[in-house]
Amino acid sequence: MKVIFSFTLLMAIRTFSQVFYKLELNWISEIKNDFSDVRLAMLLNHTSLYEPLFLQAAPVSFIWQLSKKMVAPGADKTLNRPIVGFFWKLMGPDFISISRKRDKTWFHFLKLIKQKSIVLIAPEGRMKRSNGLDSKGKPMSVRSGVAEIIDVIDEGRIAIAYSGGLHHVQHPGQHFPKLFQTIKLNIEVLEIHDYKALFNSDGIQFRKDIVADLETRVRTKVPA
Repeated sequence: MKVIFSFTLLMAIRTFSQVFYKLELNWISEIKNDFSDVRLAMLLNHTSLYEPLFLQAAPVSFIWQLSKKMVAPGADKTLNRPIVGFFWKLMGPDFISISRKRDKTWFHFLKLIKQKSIVLIAPEGRMKRSNGLDSKGKPMSVRSGVAEIIDVIDEGRIAIAYSGGLHHVQHPGQHFPKLFQTIKLNIEVLEIHDYKALFNSDGIQFRKDIVADLETRVRTKVPA
């Protein structure tokens, strides 16, 4: 029943997005229009809680897989909010509240990643405000937790979604989105083993290398 409810909700969001928003989608990898065997889907340039609008880029078959296999971390201050948090938890079978620190909540999340899980994550860990900084006035950066996820996944593909930003739709603190806007997304799909082979390192250095690579990608591959 939970899977059916999750699928229905995700499809409703996808349909809402298709009706009210124009998506400019660009595939920037050799693998195009193919979400098969994606084990990790990450969104870079995190600007809004309305980023599920990008679901219109996903085929129905992938949304069905998400409803069964999605594992995703969410900031505790978001998931603990009575309405917003409840809504996000309904979208997937395992939306896990984490503290944004490398503590027991994070390690609990890592333990939930199973062989067939599909992990969704926004690796920056917080939202970019209109001034280009986070809520504390600090520059945005990729956090190393995503490297720990990549380290434990040995098969399948990574889908990296580069958001063009949604401040024109909804910015942090704004309750309702603006309709009939154009939203932009670049998608890059990579084989996990090929991506991991780019880095001749392990441990802390592996995490640093992944962070540096993703920060370069977000600077160069976000839609204009």
